Amino acid sequence: MSHSGTTLILIMAIAVLAPLLAYGVGRRLPVPLVIFEILLGILIGPDVLDWAQPDALIDGLSELGLAMLIFLAGYEIEFGKVRGDTLRRSVRAWLIALGLGLATGVLLGGGYTKGVFIGVALTSTALGTVLPVLRDSGDLHGRFGSVVMAFGAVGEFGPIIAMALLLSGRGAGESTALLAVFAALTAGAVFWALRPRPPWFSRIIAKTLHTSGQFAVRFVFLLLALMLGASQALGLDILLGAFAAGLVTRLVLTGAAPESGPQILEKIEGVGFGFLVPVFFVVTGIEFDLASLLDGGRTLLLLPVFLLLFLAVRGGPIWFLAPRDLDRRDRGGLVLYGSTALPLVVAITTIGVDDKAMTAGEAAALVGAGMVSVLVFPLVALKSRSGAKGLPTERISGSESW
Repeated sequence: MSHSGTTLILIMAIAVLAPLLAYGVGRRLPVPLVIFEILLGILIGPDVLDWAQPDALIDGLSELGLAMLIFLAGYEIEFGKVRGDTLRRSVRAWLIALGLGLATGVLLGGGYTKGVFIGVALTSTALGTVLPVLRDSGDLHGRFGSVVMAFGAVGEFGPIIAMALLLSGRGAGESTALLAVFAALTAGAVFWALRPRPPWFSRIIAKTLHTSGQFAVRFVFLLLALMLGASQALGLDILLGAFAAGLVTRLVLTGAAPESGPQILEKIEGVGFGFLVPVFFVVTGIEFDLASLLDGGRTLLLLPVFLLLFLAVRGGPIWFLAPRDLDRRDRGGLVLYGSTALPLVVAITTIGVDDKAMTAGEAAALVGAGMVSVLVFPLVALKSRSGAKGLPTERISGSESW
């Protein structure tokens, strides 16, 4: 068997084992699924058992997993719930965090490019990790849940825009112009998505939904390919194209197939969370520089520093700009949820290492801090708020999040 085949078998074995571990542990302590995927990837990687080594095929599947991860992140944002004063406050909080993050990143990294990677990573929010916790606790559809959704949505969308603007290698004017062109293309796609679809479109979706035709699923992947192609043609990062594709897809399915939309999404998530996204996270674990982290020194010291910076850089502005109707406990919970970061941190550091702008050790410290944040911050926020309301905390499973 080829090296690629052996590594892929190991990755898929981990993809099967990780949910079992998350389910078993989740009955006592909510641990996001992604943690097990990364940790088991580290286990089979070169720094521990040395059973797996990525190659061109595995790296290609990992990149597809990253694109699918960001696509699903864009899809899950409900902009109808993210508006008004809360949206303005969340945007201002993120812009302040970006300024603080860039300044901190340049100081820590000792250079502009590395500082941008670090700074942007510090401003991200793991909305996909937070939403299942809010859903299980009954907070998702209340006032607190809508506020977390707004701040979290900006914490996912903002870093992707910042990456496109600040790390394109072009001047600010040219980058802004290209981003404006992409925004115009996306706006055109949104306008098209909002237009009523002809009757045959809905009929063929329903007719092929449970056949080998799978028109809707193929159409969604065409949208993804088109937006990825548009971003690449303009020299922008594929993260931007994948995120925009998720936004457009939600609008198309909501308008054209409101009854079939949830079933179509289940099929897309089956491909994403069932195959491609686990490959990305397991490969992240395989490439994780555990040796640098365990050797001590600066890399190990950076992990708790980054963890505190998530709270200071991302959480500090959230605390001061949180809606005034939130009490201190809700404000504290919003800070903790908003400072929870991992998927985008993994994506940003992966790009940073590939571009040789960051060392593997620095990426490991950032990803390690993100892993601690998803383990600790939501749990502390949950216990703090549920304790205040007298709600049981056993309702949280935590095993559905990415």
